[in-house]
Amino acid sequence: MANEESQDIDPLTFRQGMSNLGAAVNVITTDGAAGQAGFTASAVCSVTDTPPTLLVCLNRSASVFETFKRNQVLCVNTLAAHQKDLSNIFGGKTPMSERFLRGIWSTLITQAPVLQDALVSFDCEVVQSMSVGSHDVLICQVKAMQQNQGSNALMYFNRAYCEPQPMN
Repeated sequence: MANEESQDIDPLTFRQGMSNLGAAVNVITTDGAAGQAGFTASAVCSVTDTPPTLLVCLNRSASVFETFKRNQVLCVNTLAAHQKDLSNIFGGKTPMSERFLRGIWSTLITQAPVLQDALVSFDCEVVQSMSVGSHDVLICQVKAMQQNQGSNALMYFNRAYCEPQPMN
């Protein structure tokens, strides 16, 4: 039987545990009245397939937060293994005006930037959001998708980039 006593888990211990939860690396983009912005995130997951919906977690202290909040559209561009540099550009201190100079971009329904050679791009409308701790959880209904075959995903595991390999 599991221990039913509540324990306090400090943030460092929690972050260490989460480093062992591998995740795809995504560049999340938006464009609209508030302007164009993008950031790197691994906190993305499916919510339901009816209707197709995913969630994205965004820190409220992030420089891009207000832009995403005002635009209410975004594209989750899941990176391929060869796109580590793009992840670093969107995840670092590169000025926003320079981030979109890398890669080839287009748009689908929402007009959020779609990375042409992403493994998959989910073009979304933010239909709900909720504040949890330091982040907002954005519930995003998928309006369009674009997929590319033949590449492995860029993953983040144990505080490092890696590429998954098929198991035999």
